[in-house]
Amino acid sequence: MYFQTWSAVWQMDGHGPYVWGAYSLTLLVIIILIAVPLVRTRDLTRAIHNDERRRAVAAEASGKNHASKT
Repeated sequence: MYFQTWSAVWQMDGHGPYVWGAYSLTLLVIIILIAVPLVRTRDLTRAIHNDERRRAVAAEASGKNHASKT
C-alpha cells in the first residue's frame, strides 16, 4: 500500500482536503440524481392514487343521486 498510516491517507501529501472534498461532492451529486426521481415517482404515484380515489367517490355519489331521482 502506498500510504503507511490512515492519517497519511487522509492527508495525501497535502492534497487530501481537495481529493476527499471532490469525492464527497461527487457522491452527493450521485445521491441527489438517484433520490430526486425516486421522490418524484413516489409523489406522482400517490397523486394518481388519490385522484382515482376521488373519482371513484364522485362516481359513487353521482350514481346514488341518479338512482334516487328515478
